Amino acid sequence: MNIIRGKRQHSEAERADGVGGGTLSRRGVLGGLAALPVVLYGVGSTTPALATPATRPGRVPTTAGDLVRGAERRYNAPLLTPGTRLLLPVGVKAVPVLDYYHRPHLASAASAWPHLRAADGATVDASVIPEPGAPTRIAIVSGFTEGWYELTHASGRADRVMWDARKMPYLFVYGEFGGTDEEPFRDRFYTLALQPMSRNPYPRSTTIG
Repeated sequence: MNIIRGKRQHSEAERADGVGGGTLSRRGVLGGLAALPVVLYGVGSTTPALATPATRPGRVPTTAGDLVRGAERRYNAPLLTPGTRLLLPVGVKAVPVLDYYHRPHLASAASAWPHLRAADGATVDASVIPEPGAPTRIAIVSGFTEGWYELTHASGRADRVMWDARKMPYLFVYGEFGGTDEEPFRDRFYTLALQPMSRNPYPRSTTIG
């Protein structure tokens, strides 16, 4: 996996190939978020995913086949601000992960990116990071012929992450923007986490390939 970041004129690439096997869990995401400092500006650090024990509410059931995960990247304030844009290749589709904090499962229908159903049921433009207090957005994105995403920030900085879409054709998108009024959140988190994956780790109620 490669990261290129800079203000377009000055870009640098670094190698970041952290991968792991196992199942995706909300604890894996939330534990990392809780450990983040208030200011996260060095986005290039690699956080390899770890295997987690199987099933309980909020965890993903173990399914056949190894789940290979690319390096997870998390973006927080002050780098992540309302109006930051998440760009993905043309033609990808997103299916929301519903009831993520209790019994996560896929929605019954996918939509063309950037249209996505948020946690409150409203359809939003998921390519634009919202104001604090907005509902959670969690989805599995598929249909990549080229593996990349790019975040463009108000500062002019652009972070592009690239990976081999033949090996990891899915992207897990987790956006928690302070709209979840339950522990451990209590409106405290404003963050976006992104992670390529080899397969869809959630129970399938729809085909999103």
